Amino acid sequence: MNRERSLARLTGQGATRQPWDVLVIGGGATGLGAAVDAAARGYRTALVEGRDFAKGTSSRSTKLAHGGVRYLRQGDLSLVIESLRERGLLLRNAPHLVRLLRFVVPSYEWWEGPFYGAGLKVYDLLAGRSGLGPSHQLSREETLALLPTVEPAGLRGGVVYHDAQFDDARLAVVLARTVDDLGGVAVNGMRVVGLLKTAGRRGLVAGVAARDEESGDTMEVAARVVINATGVFADEVRRLDEPEAPALLQPSQGVHLVLDRRFLPGDSAVLVPHTDDGRVLFAVPWLGRVIVGTTDTPVAEAVLEPRPLPQEIEFLLAHAGRYLTGHPRAQDVLSCFAGLRPLIRGGGLDGGDGPSGGGSGTAALRRDHTVEVSASGLVTVTGGKWTTYRRMGEDAIDAAAAVAGLPDRPSVTATLRLHGATSAGGAAAAAGEWGEGGAGDPDLAGLIAERPEWGERLHPGLPYCAAAVVRAARHEMARGVEDALARRTRALLLDARASAEAAPRAAALLAAELGRDDGWQRREVAAYRELARGYWLE
Repeated sequence: MNRERSLARLTGQGATRQPWDVLVIGGGATGLGAAVDAAARGYRTALVEGRDFAKGTSSRSTKLAHGGVRYLRQGDLSLVIESLRERGLLLRNAPHLVRLLRFVVPSYEWWEGPFYGAGLKVYDLLAGRSGLGPSHQLSREETLALLPTVEPAGLRGGVVYHDAQFDDARLAVVLARTVDDLGGVAVNGMRVVGLLKTAGRRGLVAGVAARDEESGDTMEVAARVVINATGVFADEVRRLDEPEAPALLQPSQGVHLVLDRRFLPGDSAVLVPHTDDGRVLFAVPWLGRVIVGTTDTPVAEAVLEPRPLPQEIEFLLAHAGRYLTGHPRAQDVLSCFAGLRPLIRGGGLDGGDGPSGGGSGTAALRRDHTVEVSASGLVTVTGGKWTTYRRMGEDAIDAAAAVAGLPDRPSVTATLRLHGATSAGGAAAAAGEWGEGGAGDPDLAGLIAERPEWGERLHPGLPYCAAAVVRAARHEMARGVEDALARRTRALLLDARASAEAAPRAAALLAAELGRDDGWQRREVAAYRELARGYWLE
């Protein structure tokens, strides 16, 4: 996957007056899922992303492919069933990126074990053949064996259930590479600044005007149908089409803290089913760290780099301290990140008044998705979550094909293995991905053979070798230090300070691959360090 070649294909198609069948705006989970679905059906498919793949919400999740225990409690059985089915498909189609994860729900009141146990049996039943293993009750001793750092005072036992875990930004890159494998084209750094419309009274959407953020050039890209899959920014694109379009979304902020593994050793995650604001709380082992989250705070405006609020950090630390004996404090936080959920507006939204929005605020809004077609034919798909990205893409392409009058072809992504999946179930590739991009990663072996020094670590506090940065530039369209350290590797989330220290080495590796000079390296390092400062707590 090479940006120069992809850009030439993107613009050459439009210049010869051969419009793309499908043009997707947005390189997050939803847009990439739609582009994979379209390309897999044989439609000529292009995708443009204004910044970088998974730059926004899609790299800031809790890293779980799950059916949604919380939705079960809310009685949203249709969403749970859909999510469980999609979880199963994701495990089958991307075995190199997704793995099983055991969750433990600790119980401290006499009624909690039977109550949560019964609910999780329903979860098992709804999963059917897609189930990952039966839930069951644990004694106090068994709970402590799986969670040695869980608060022992008053602990009565627990309940085990199973879900799945993945690396969100790496899955996004794999989806972009899958689009490329299928003959489509995906280009980052192409910001849509306008919509093209046909002449006449109806003014149907016929493509986009996009600005190349590297060259500054603006170009027109023609398409038979355009899909708006820009997540929390979907209303902005809708208003390029209809300036007076009412808001479809209510963004909600979710914050996560990243801690050292000593706070939760072992391979089991913790689920606290009811926090002070009515949400669930996760403590999840991930890439040698522990992720604690999340919050649900309504925000008035979508921004590209949301920042955690002090009350959100206090909320997470307080709840983590109740259930983990290490009682993490602010100085223990290795990284703190925030993401915005594109929630569909609905009844019951009053903004809430708690530190996380309150149960009556965005926590009460549904997490399913919607597909909207405007009078001029712009298809907008938004809402949803990572686990259901494939279904969202399928629904969007069904609508887009109808708008454009494309040949009727069914979706095939339910059985489509993604780029890098092996026929043997992905065990070898999984060892590499979950080996955290180190020298044992099979994808990096060729690069290390080319230059043995690329097998050295970028930083003593990070699990990545230099070859991971070279791969990011050479094969994954990383265009700068942030792309490489925030999303192609997850250095920014694993340890923000260490990633800032690794920035000069990453910049030098990228400059050699991309043909950049010393001035570019200095600017990239300065910009990245400024970004990284927003991820650690002073």
